[in-house]
Amino acid sequence: MTDTDNKHQESESPETDQILKPAAFRYRLLSIIYDTLILLGIWILTIVLLVTLIQDYVVGAWVQSLLFIESFVFFTYFWIARGQTAGMVAWRLQIQCEVRFTLRHAFLRFIGGMLGLACVGLGFLWIYIDKDRRSWSDIFSNSQIVRANKVR
Repeated sequence: MTDTDNKHQESESPETDQILKPAAFRYRLLSIIYDTLILLGIWILTIVLLVTLIQDYVVGAWVQSLLFIESFVFFTYFWIARGQTAGMVAWRLQIQCEVRFTLRHAFLRFIGGMLGLACVGLGFLWIYIDKDRRSWSDIFSNSQIVRANKVR
């Protein structure tokens, strides 16, 4: 038996198969906190660089817009490239979508998340109301956050 045959048999064994189910609120929240800490680090680095270059205060709508764009790029990149952010990796979460997750999906997911936050977290608490345990981000982007039962 070759190495290729061994790898093929390993991937078919029930012990290595992942069972995915909708992620619980606590894991989603922990993932959001983790990603927020990373994003805060990126924002601090950006502001330090701007203050260093400009040699003055950096305030105003342009700075807020830049930080907002950084947030969008951060989440969009990881959602499209990996299907999960660093916080999602830490809690074994991933985006599940019936079709390839695209920039359009990421944009709608981001908008759903912003609206969910703007409504005092109602968009995230929606998983307790939705029969499929989806948040507004999930509904907007026609995707779902799932959690693997075990690590590969």
